[in-house]
Amino acid sequence: DAVTDCTDYCHPMYQLLHGLRVIECASFIAAPTCSLHLQQMGAEVIRIDPIGGGPDSHRWPLSAGGSSLYWEGLNKGKQSIAVDFASPEGRALVARLVCAPGAGGGLFVTNFPVDGFLSHERLRQGRSDLITTRVMGWADGTPAVDYTVNAAIGVPYMTGPEASGDAPVNHVLPAWDLIAGAYAAFATLAAERHRKATGEGQEVRIPLSDIAIASLGHLGQIAEVQNSGDRPKMGNNLFGAFGRDFKTADGRRLMVVAITPRQWTGLVASLELGQAVAGIESALGVSFAKDEGLRFAHRNLLTPLVEAAISRRDASSLTAAFDANGVCWGPYHTLKEAIAGEPRLVSGNPLFSPVAHPSGLTYPTPGAAATMSHGVRGNATRAPRLGEHTDQVLSSLLGLTPTEIGHLHDAGRVAGPA
Repeated sequence: DAVTDCTDYCHPMYQLLHGLRVIECASFIAAPTCSLHLQQMGAEVIRIDPIGGGPDSHRWPLSAGGSSLYWEGLNKGKQSIAVDFASPEGRALVARLVCAPGAGGGLFVTNFPVDGFLSHERLRQGRSDLITTRVMGWADGTPAVDYTVNAAIGVPYMTGPEASGDAPVNHVLPAWDLIAGAYAAFATLAAERHRKATGEGQEVRIPLSDIAIASLGHLGQIAEVQNSGDRPKMGNNLFGAFGRDFKTADGRRLMVVAITPRQWTGLVASLELGQAVAGIESALGVSFAKDEGLRFAHRNLLTPLVEAAISRRDASSLTAAFDANGVCWGPYHTLKEAIAGEPRLVSGNPLFSPVAHPSGLTYPTPGAAATMSHGVRGNATRAPRLGEHTDQVLSSLLGLTPTEIGHLHDAGRVAGPA
C-alpha cells in the first residue's frame, strides 16, 4: 500500500542539517546525488517530478518487474510530488513550492536549463533569498553528460591497454557525475552559510566540464601536458610509482601497489627479491626504496621479477606474507564476489541495512557514508513511490485544503502515487 506519511521511512541518518528544506527538480546522477547527500545528513528533501516520471524514472538497471533500481537508489528518503510541468498552472505550483516560506527553506537543486520557468531570476521573484544550485553540462549551457565530458577532456585516451593504440577506452564509472553531486552539496551548504550571515540568496552553477577539468588540474595533469605532452596508455600500471595486476599460481589476480618506501621494502621482502633488486640498483646507481618515481621509470626491469615471483606462489601464502610485511594489495573481484565475500564492504558494514523498496525488492541499502562521532547513523531508508507525498506536501507546505488539492487532481495538474 502507498504510504501517505513519510515518518516511517524518510527520517535521515544524521540530524546535522535538521531544519533545512531542499526542493529538487532533477534527473540522472549529479543533482539527485547532491540532494541525497543533504537528506542523509538531516535535510528534508522534496523531489518534484513530472506526472509519469522524468527522463531517468525508467533507467537501467531494472528490477524484474520493470522498476528502475537506479532511480530507487538515488532517491532514498526523499518525498515525492508529481506535477504537470507542461501547464502554466503546474509550473506556477512548482515555483510556489520552491519559494515556500520558512527559514530553512528556499534551497533548490536542479539540472534544468539556466533559462526557462525554473531560471533563478524568475524564481527569486517569489523569494529574494533563494539559493539555486544548478548542475550543468558545460558552463555555457551546452548539454553534456559524464561520458561526453570525459571524452572531451582526454581521459579515454589515457585509459586501456598499451596495445589498444589510439582507440579510446571509456570508463564504466560516472566519476564526474558523482564528484559534481558531492561538490554541489558542499557548495549548497557554503551558499546557505553565506545567506545565514548576510540574508543574501544566489545561484550556484556546477558544470560537469568545470568539475572534470578542475580535477585534472588539481592532480597536476594540466601542468604535465603543458610540460611533456599527453600521457600515454599504460594498461593496469600505476602512474608514477610501482603497481599493477599480477596472477598467482592458483589463478587469482591481485593488484599490488608500492607507493611508500615501507610498501616497497615489504614487497621485496615478501617475494624474497632483495638480492635481485639490489643488483639492478647497483647497475643503475639508484635506490628504489628512496624514490617511487624510479620504480615507475624502471618498471620494465622490476615488473618481470615481481611477476615471476608471484606466479610461483598461491594467493593464500602470498597474501599472508604481504600482510605480515605491510604490503598494499587487493584482490580482483566481480561486484557479486565482493558483496558475498568481503564483509567489510556490505554484510559486516554498518553503512548498509536491508530495506524493502517500492520495486518489491529487499536489498542492502547504503545510508550516509560518513561516520560521525556525534549522532547515530541509523538505518538506510527506502525510496518513495512517484507522487507518494503529493497531497501531504501541498497541504503542509502550501496550506492547500483538501478541496483545493482535489481540484488539482481533477484537472490533471498533480498526481498521487504511481
